[in-house]
Amino acid sequence: MKKALVYTLAFLAIQLMSGAVMQGVWTLLKGPGAQLDAVGTILLMALFSIVTLVLFLYKKWAVASRHWIRTRPWLVLIWCVLAALGAIIPSIWLQEQMPELPNIVEEEFDMILRNRYGYLVVGLLAPLAEEVVFRGAVLRSLLQWNRRPWLAIVLSALLFSAVHMNPAQLPHTFLVGLLLGWLYYRTDSIVPGVVYHWVNNTVAYVMYNLYPSSDMTLADVFGGQQRVLMAVGFSLCILLPALFQLNLRMKK
Repeated sequence: MKKALVYTLAFLAIQLMSGAVMQGVWTLLKGPGAQLDAVGTILLMALFSIVTLVLFLYKKWAVASRHWIRTRPWLVLIWCVLAALGAIIPSIWLQEQMPELPNIVEEEFDMILRNRYGYLVVGLLAPLAEEVVFRGAVLRSLLQWNRRPWLAIVLSALLFSAVHMNPAQLPHTFLVGLLLGWLYYRTDSIVPGVVYHWVNNTVAYVMYNLYPSSDMTLADVFGGQQRVLMAVGFSLCILLPALFQLNLRMKK
């Protein structure tokens, strides 16, 4: 448990230091009091992700291995893609049924997601860095600490959702964290989680840019609550078989 907390604190410390460094550079370039714009925020996220990857792999807090991918688990990865696609609408629908939570990083998200280069950090670097930290290091240490895998998976999902520091994201990140933890536990590899995470973030990026307002609900998108329920049902017809197949096919 102690190691998991240390890894989480290290992740947050890198984030804070990267922010301080980027703000200092931005002040030198733009002048005193200059705030990071979209490019600066994207560069900050890229710096943070790269430093995180380098530190965790260099210190061997997360172990890089090609052992699982050498088993050619291509069907598992395909089912990971389908599971990610099938989970998006039910997760949004579930979140819409809950009390509205404050979105304290809405402005930063908007700057990143509206920028064409934002995908490099949201869709590519962030999934890899977060899987290395929260599955490759945090969950791995929790599984060594406690023999009850679901306790370790729940704790890692709680830490994963907490470090996003945005109440509006908590329900979705916690549920995704549970599924990503299960994928890691069953395979001893972060690869399935990286694929799932990449699909999830990619769809979020695309949807954010397809619709003119971030305040749109599923009812606005599909044109009524009845169609929303049909969309949720259709998505579950993708998600549930995908989870069933993953349960059959995943192995350490």
